[in-house]
Amino acid sequence: MENLSTGQYIKHFQYGCGVITESKSDRTTIDFDAHGIKIFVTSLMVVELAEGTPPKRRRAKRPKPPKPAPTLNARVFVPGAK
Repeated sequence: MENLSTGQYIKHFQYGCGVITESKSDRTTIDFDAHGIKIFVTSLMVVELAEGTPPKRRRAKRPKPPKPAPTLNARVFVPGAK
């Protein structure tokens, strides 16, 4: 298929519907609704334009920073202690 551009909603026979996230002359990256991101050889892939609009994508969650390890030298607050 020719003239693939970023943001197009397509349909693949094996993976279903997805959105083209990157399209170059040699490789095309597609984010599928149910199967995640897949990379294809552009000249070999077989896709067709899908009807409708792509579903809203959830933003990726950022990993929380790790908590510092407790140390033995740290002061501990104990209620009622002097």
